[in-house]
Amino acid sequence: MNFLIDNNLPPAIARALHELCKADGHSVVPLRDKFDQNASDIHWITQLTVEGGWSVVSQDKFTKGDAERKAFRECGLPVFCLAKQWGHATYWSKAENLVRWWPAIIQQAGLISGGAAFRVGWSFRAPGKFEQMKI
Repeated sequence: MNFLIDNNLPPAIARALHELCKADGHSVVPLRDKFDQNASDIHWITQLTVEGGWSVVSQDKFTKGDAERKAFRECGLPVFCLAKQWGHATYWSKAENLVRWWPAIIQQAGLISGGAAFRVGWSFRAPGKFEQMKI
């Protein structure tokens, strides 16, 4: 499974996650390493959909325009949206907590056929439960 980390999270965290899970055959890529810095959401969502095998992790509030929300709704990709508490956390706290959540995110992404959006809460309790959300 391939994971794209949206621009609203530090690329260094994506690269660290990649190193941690590549032995299991997973890839984690920061958005800016795969697409131009100014690539629109619609462009990269469409490209990932065409390629297949991708999941998206984002701290986005999905309050952008209707076209972006529609693209996420119709892309057929698993999308993991970090709850608003993530936005108030320090860099190191985000990194620590995302590593804690990561095995559950991998597992959930593997269970999804077609698209779905899940909220990743700040508090983690094994095995990691997600709230399905509507974009």
